Amino acid sequence: MSLTAWFNKRKEEQKQALRENEVNIDDSIGKLWSLCYNCNSQLPKKDLENNLMVCPNCDYHFRISARERIKLIIDEGTFEEKFQNIYGVDPLNFVDTKPYSKRQEEARQKTGLDEAVITGIGNIDNQKVAIAVMDFEYMGGSMGSVVGEKVTRIMELALKEKIPVIVFTASGGARMQESALSLMQMAKTSCAVAKLNEAKILYITVLCEPTFGGVTASFGTLGDIMIAEKGARIGFAGRRVIEQTIKQKLPPDFQTAEYLLKYGQIDFITERKEMKEKLSKLISMHTLK
Repeated sequence: MSLTAWFNKRKEEQKQALRENEVNIDDSIGKLWSLCYNCNSQLPKKDLENNLMVCPNCDYHFRISARERIKLIIDEGTFEEKFQNIYGVDPLNFVDTKPYSKRQEEARQKTGLDEAVITGIGNIDNQKVAIAVMDFEYMGGSMGSVVGEKVTRIMELALKEKIPVIVFTASGGARMQESALSLMQMAKTSCAVAKLNEAKILYITVLCEPTFGGVTASFGTLGDIMIAEKGARIGFAGRRVIEQTIKQKLPPDFQTAEYLLKYGQIDFITERKEMKEKLSKLISMHTLK
């Protein structure tokens, strides 16, 4: 091997070593630090987790998983999951860039969930409630047949046991891979809410970041009491779609929880650290004998 060839080979080896080192450094940083999407602060992950995934500098509420939210809200050791292991089918044999069945399997592996919602029974300060919590990490929290079925079933169980229902929403809307079957869930869940209303069963919705589309247009905004988590984006169509349709620029705070509160579309906004206390008080106020 000539001296020039040897030199070039060594140079490439050194470059490769530097690239691998950079990847390792990036991986380490990613494991230890998180970037706040709102104020661009670099936050130690441990501190962020200890603050319930809320930025200590700007109060931005990061998205959290359904299981993390249940842990924050439901009394320890009281949660009993219901209607798990219900799997959807693919009657349309839908394929976009990949088959729908493949997307489902990938979502299960990524999140450890069976679907985009967890339903069950538990206590909030020793008060029994039925709860459904959506998880945005599972296919954008989209509502397919299984999500609609599980939400409906937990409402029917609450009706039978005469206990309040709380639903935490986090969704991009109806699941396009299921077409009309997904849209049908809007009617089904809304009918279940109507049954709760007739029986005078308390139904509370907590709108989290983000809540859009068919979930907003159905059970998400039918609560007797509608709460939003601070800073959550809530709407039907997306901001860009609306701006392109009306040919106008929308206000910076459009479709935020604060904007909706200003115009009377929700009842109040709650920070994550206060959520359990507020829900507990609401339940006790509405279940006085």
